[in-house]
Amino acid sequence: MKPVETDVICLHTRDGKVVPIRIRVLDEDGQYQAYTIKEYRDVSHQGARIMPDGVCVNNNTLIFDCKISVLGYDRFVRLYNFPPDQVWKLTHR
Repeated sequence: MKPVETDVICLHTRDGKVVPIRIRVLDEDGQYQAYTIKEYRDVSHQGARIMPDGVCVNNNTLIFDCKISVLGYDRFVRLYNFPPDQVWKLTHR
């Protein structure tokens, strides 16, 4: 699956951690859909590798496995943040 660019609202804690809170994606009809992140797991900083969804990451890439609710069903997505551009990309599992 090819990652798509997305908007992400994050909380930045005092100790420098990034916490994803909401995402906004463009659907196939060209309309924005917003989703609240119910749960997340930070899987960043594990070295350079190719992720199971085919995305190449390095030790500086922020990676979050997240759970969102879509039409009442739990869905799992993966968020990537690629410095220095700070572009967020999303894939779903």
